[in-house]
Amino acid sequence: MTRSLQLLAPAEHNQASPAQPAAHRGRFAPSPTGPLHFGSLLAAVASYAQAKSNQAEWLVRIEDIDPPREQPGSDQLILRALEAYGFEWDGPVTYQSTLTERHESAVAELLEAGFAYPCGCSRRDLVDVPRGPLGAIYPGTCRMGCSAPETAIRLRTNDAPITFTDALQGAQTQHLESESGDFIIKRRDGLIAYHLAAVVDDHDQGIGEIVRGIDLIDSTPRHVWIQRALNMPIPAYMHIPVAVNEYGQKLSKLTGAAPISEANTGATLYRALSALRQAPPASLDGADPADIWRWVLPHWRPDVLQGLQDIPPCHYDFG
Repeated sequence: MTRSLQLLAPAEHNQASPAQPAAHRGRFAPSPTGPLHFGSLLAAVASYAQAKSNQAEWLVRIEDIDPPREQPGSDQLILRALEAYGFEWDGPVTYQSTLTERHESAVAELLEAGFAYPCGCSRRDLVDVPRGPLGAIYPGTCRMGCSAPETAIRLRTNDAPITFTDALQGAQTQHLESESGDFIIKRRDGLIAYHLAAVVDDHDQGIGEIVRGIDLIDSTPRHVWIQRALNMPIPAYMHIPVAVNEYGQKLSKLTGAAPISEANTGATLYRALSALRQAPPASLDGADPADIWRWVLPHWRPDVLQGLQDIPPCHYDFG
């Protein structure tokens, strides 16, 4: 216990972070919970354009580690849609479920170092605790030990500021202990948590720049914390604005977002670029995706999205 507290002391984490990876190697990592919708397409377009415009590789990883949420066959629908829209990924598609042994090894490493500990608290136990941007702020109930027969694994935190500079959203700071609390890296049902799996896989795949929706920006300090605990380099981050519906809700399966069309790919890709404020020429509206991508890569300008957090329907719903 003492060793872990010393290793995660504020002084340790106020020091300079590990060197940034040099490459712009990027990735698109959808969960197979349904077909691609317009919001997912924006993330794919931005990550692909950012990587390819910097002559870097772009990988596809299917994050299939939460079976209760998954929809059978969704992975193939997603890959088919990406192909129809002209995305050309590098190397084979990776399935996160095949990497469980590596994830378990990372959990074991954190436990052995004293950075993580078993927790027997249920959601019912935490119903009355304060809540932050990521849900219940864990009060540290099991930090000193737990005798429950079924446990999750939590990563120990402290309140040293976790700061990173996002390429579009600027400087971000979070105090994990008071704003989030010790967080789960392995669930009680034995499934690896998204935060741990995503960090480990991004590192192992050599991802140098993570481009994704701003809805995940509050999770990034947790990812930086895991990276530091596992002595991993910190990648660059770029959180793009997310498309919202007429009620201001992020487009998602839960809010009824429709699958993107595979019959009118050129027009939909043109809408995506317009939503991302890339101002594609009108002559590309409805063009073959290959022709659109030939225009995009030398003209990609993510800086026009600086500070934007959402994209309302007026910027993408053209009729």
